[in-house]
Amino acid sequence: MRTHYCGHVNESLIDSTVELCGWVHRRRDHGGVIFIDLRDREGLVQVVIDPDTEAAFASAETARSEYVLRIKGLVRHRPEGTVNEDLASGKIEVLGKELEILNTAKTPPFLLDEESEVREEVRLRYRYIDLRRPVMLRNLRLRSEVTRALREQLDANGFMDIETPILTKATPEGARDYLVPSRTHSGEFFALPQSPQLFKQLLMVSGMDRYYQIVRCFRDEDLRADRQPEFTQLDIETSFMDEEAIMQINEDMIRNVFDRVLGVQLAKPFPRMTHAEAIRRFGVDKPDLRIPLELVDVDDLMQGVEFKVFAGPAADPEGRVAALRLPKGSELSRKHIDDYTKYVSIYGARGLAYIKVNDIAAGREGLQSPILKFLPDATIEGIMQRTGAENGDLVFFGADKAHIVNEALGALRIKLGHDTGLVEEGWRPLWVVDFPMFEKDPASGRLNALHHPFTAPSCSVEELQAEPAKALSRAYDMILNGSEVGGGSVRIHDAEMQATVFKLLGISDEEATDKFGFLLEALAYGCPPHGGIAFGLDRLVMLMAGADSIREVMAFPKTQSANCLLTNAPSEVNEAQLKELSLRIKKPVKQD
Repeated sequence: MRTHYCGHVNESLIDSTVELCGWVHRRRDHGGVIFIDLRDREGLVQVVIDPDTEAAFASAETARSEYVLRIKGLVRHRPEGTVNEDLASGKIEVLGKELEILNTAKTPPFLLDEESEVREEVRLRYRYIDLRRPVMLRNLRLRSEVTRALREQLDANGFMDIETPILTKATPEGARDYLVPSRTHSGEFFALPQSPQLFKQLLMVSGMDRYYQIVRCFRDEDLRADRQPEFTQLDIETSFMDEEAIMQINEDMIRNVFDRVLGVQLAKPFPRMTHAEAIRRFGVDKPDLRIPLELVDVDDLMQGVEFKVFAGPAADPEGRVAALRLPKGSELSRKHIDDYTKYVSIYGARGLAYIKVNDIAAGREGLQSPILKFLPDATIEGIMQRTGAENGDLVFFGADKAHIVNEALGALRIKLGHDTGLVEEGWRPLWVVDFPMFEKDPASGRLNALHHPFTAPSCSVEELQAEPAKALSRAYDMILNGSEVGGGSVRIHDAEMQATVFKLLGISDEEATDKFGFLLEALAYGCPPHGGIAFGLDRLVMLMAGADSIREVMAFPKTQSANCLLTNAPSEVNEAQLKELSLRIKKPVKQD
């Protein structure tokens, strides 16, 4: 029906006849001459309809926004003074000779201009219209280019694209499974995969050697801006590679994608940082290196001070007292400080102490803070020296259990960086390595796998059994501007080591056999050393697009409450369907 896309019509087609199809982006009637901006996925082109082409002009008079048209016309230069340099087709226009209305359209529920503000609920309800907006088209085009570049890079390196099951067995991976009732096996359920982890390990046992898959995954968990109940990840697994080789091949892949799609040269090589260093300096294991603020330990300076808020955590083996210096922060008002105090309370902090540095040369007299009276001169001097404080700075303090201080000051560091304009331009990739093998649940005291129970430790079975809390794993996360875009590890390929890890996690032999028996059996049939990584494709594209949410780079996302406003899912099903599945709905009892 067409010879060209609208956005491809340019000066090379002057005096050529073209046939175009698209939507009416804008229609203007200028004294008998009708102008139509025709839009398709490649862009806009201006079409001029003169009254001498009576049939075309009559149709153009009835056309309205979002009508679907087919136009045949002659490409010509735009008149002098009407060139639009912002459009690829801005130097030409099409003199319409034939115009056919392929379909009419109701008035859209919102304007498709980029600058128009529309509530997200409305955009998701009419997503098929929202996707017509240029910004959404650009985002989905970017996503397509990223996936193409990833595939081509992996194909060129000998990886095989292999699909794994969507209907599988429920496994504990840290989030709730979406369960699917089986009609043919009454009372039994499939689960939608949280990841293809076990299957890709089985592929390594099978000798596939290098596997990848762009795969849909499902997690029934609380949602945030960068989380969805169903999401896409690039899943990768390799055999006979250690962590160095795996990290290198994936670093090269991401560097190539940024160069090819965005024309951006990422650092070579990516810097590396241990998990312990990341927590100590930034409070989080995914630090945004664009923000030049760091946490500084001052526990030793607070030992024995009168201020129990500091002295208690300083003496506690599980406590931490840390400082965070904000350059020029003394300009903050008391209201700002109160707002930041309220902000850190979200993370469990019971307060936010501070010292304003007015004149550091004047010692105690040049400082301003309610806590100064509790601190001796030596402690104050030590804090100023260790934080590198200068006149006009503000030093914040966190004192509590280490995990609370880390979360609170880590989040405050990010917020201060954005609020005060300290975030540097550009891209700051980072590998975080040497993660702890386990983390202790504060409530139960049980050990949980920091990544997943198939991650290999960097020690022997005997060393792991002797000091599990101190064991490090062979895991690695790729961080980009403060977001984890990929996480992986070398896997356990030895049955004895896997059984030991299960035991330390409190997984009995019976439970292990029930949930992972097929994997444990496979390990006994010549499993090679192997490892891999999974990249959050939605999150990676979100960062590359400069979007605020992964919903902006997904065609049909859910809301934060896991609803699809477009299809009104989830929804109830009828009694016949439930009966066929041997299910009965038990409504929750309403509380008075």
